[in-house]
Amino acid sequence: MSYDPQNVFAKILRSEIPAGRILEDEHSLAIEDIHPQAPVHSLVIPKSPYESLLDFADEASDAELASLVRMLAKLARAKGVDRTGFRVLANVGADGHQEVQHLHFHLFGGRRLGPMIKRPAADQS
Repeated sequence: MSYDPQNVFAKILRSEIPAGRILEDEHSLAIEDIHPQAPVHSLVIPKSPYESLLDFADEASDAELASLVRMLAKLARAKGVDRTGFRVLANVGADGHQEVQHLHFHLFGGRRLGPMIKRPAADQS
């Protein structure tokens, strides 16, 4: 796959689509998810055109890497889930159910989230 500059996050970064911007720095942007799955459901995206965690890990500068991790922590504090707990999730590829081909991290919180993945019935003993 190659990066599609017409994906929804690229359009948000170019201000072609409105988004509920929460936090921003030189390298990262935090926005509200438009289909929240928890009381707190926000996204952190790098501003550069990275398709997934794989190319981000290989190609991002130290400043971009630090920005994204720090933005996730700032967002958790801003949303008030830093003391109660939260989950950070990045989907990668088809099996990981990545729907938008621009790296993005989901931050969920505001309630007990339950198990991450249910075991298939054959694995439950």
